[in-house]
Amino acid sequence: MATIQQPVVGFSWETAVDLSKKENRSRLSPAAIKGMVRIAEHWKLRDNDTRALLGGISSGSFYALKSRGGKALDAKVLDARILDEDQLTRISLVVGIYKALNILYSQKLADAWITLPNTNPMFAGNSPLSYVKSGGIPAFLRVRQLLDARRGGR
Repeated sequence: MATIQQPVVGFSWETAVDLSKKENRSRLSPAAIKGMVRIAEHWKLRDNDTRALLGGISSGSFYALKSRGGKALDAKVLDARILDEDQLTRISLVVGIYKALNILYSQKLADAWITLPNTNPMFAGNSPLSYVKSGGIPAFLRVRQLLDARRGGR
C-alpha cells in the first residue's frame, strides 16, 4: 500500500534543500542547533565529543551556540549562529542515526548505543562515536546506512 506524503509549505520532496544559500542555512540553523543539543543530552555526550561531531568547532563557538539554542539577538549574533553546509549535513546525519536507533532499540539502549564498544567489523571493537569522530561525514553515512539497513529502510 502506498503512503501519501502530506504537503509541507515551502518544501519539495523531489529536491534537497540547497544548503549553499544563506537564507536556507539561516532558516534551518536554529532547529538544527536545538536538535543537536538535545540529542547530545540523550546520548550523554561530553561537550568535546559534541564539538567533534560538529566538525571540531571551537569551544567558544560551541558554547555560544549551546547557550542560546541557536536563537539570535541581532544581525551580528545571527551571522555567528548560522551553521555552514558541513555542520548542517553532520547534524542531519546525527538526527537520522538518532531516529534509526530509536526505531530499532529501547530508549535506554538507543541512547547508549553510540558510546558502547561494537563488534561490527566496521567499528573494530570501538564505539560508533569514535568511528564517526575519526571518519567524518563518510563515517556518519556508513553508520546511517548500517542502521537503515537493519531497520529495513531504503
